[in-house]
Parts: sequence; structure tokens; C-alpha cells
Amino acid sequence: MKATLLKGVGFGLTSGVITTLGIIVGLYADTHFKPVVLAGMIVLAIADAMSDAIGIHISEEAEGEHAAKEIWEATIFTFSSKFTFTLTFVPLIIFLEMSTAILTSIVWGLFLIVIVSFYTAKLQNKNIHRAIAEHLLVTMLVIIFAYYVGDAIYGYFGV
Repeated sequence: MKATLLKGVGFGLTSGVITTLGIIVGLYADTHFKPVVLAGMIVLAIADAMSDAIGIHISEEAEGEHAAKEIWEATIFTFSSKFTFTLTFVPLIIFLEMSTAILTSIVWGLFLIVIVSFYTAKLQNKNIHRAIAEHLLVTMLVIIFAYYVGDAIYGYFGV
């Protein structure tokens, strides 16, 4: 598979899932209000996808080892994958009751992390179980941290 596709999709999926789970869990803990969680996700899908895409673009340019076409491919793949994977959580929030939507989103996100971890570890001949465990640990830490920050903000402002 083309390196720019792997880089863009791998980065976009991972960043999209982890950031989206952080937003979903943090905003839910703070507001318990579906429209706020949904708005946060959609804003995230646009702004963070663009931000990460331009970050990959500048990073690739800084390496000085890639042709302009490769740089733009990585940029486009990063944006499209982050945007798309972030939006896969939207139907869960729209159609499910909030506590169910949160738990389902976490399961969906962890599943995606397992898939991308498995695939990248296999491509690089690395220990698959270690890669999955490492990436799941980081994802779970983000979820836990986001929840407690959201909850603390809710507790402080007493909304």
C-alpha cells in the first residue's frame, strides 16, 4: 500500500478516534447534553482534521525528502480519514440514549484502535499484542482524563 495513504489514514484514524473519544466523554461528563456533545464532535471533525492535515503537510515539507505530490497526498489522506472517522461517531450520539451512546462510542473507538494497531504492527513485523496494548492504554488514559476534567468543570461551575 502506498506510504502516503498509510501515513494519512493511520494518523487520521488514530488521532480522530482518540480526540473524538476525549471530546465525547469530556463534554458528556460536563454537560450531559446531547446537542453540546454533537456540536463538539462536528466542530472537531472540521477544525481538528484541517489542523492535523496541515500539521502533516508542514512536517512532510520539513523532512525535505518528499515530492510535492506525496506531501499533498499525505495531507489529503490525513484530512479525509480524520474527518470521516470522527463522523462515524455522530450516528451513535444522534440515535442512542446518551449513556448508551457514550459506552458504544468507547467500544467503537477501541475497536478501531485495535484494527489500526494490528495492521501497522503486522506491516512492521512488530509484536502485535504489545502494539495493541500500548495504543489501547494511551486511548484509555485520554478517555479517563477527559472524563475527570469534564466532571471537575461541571462540579466547579455547577451547571
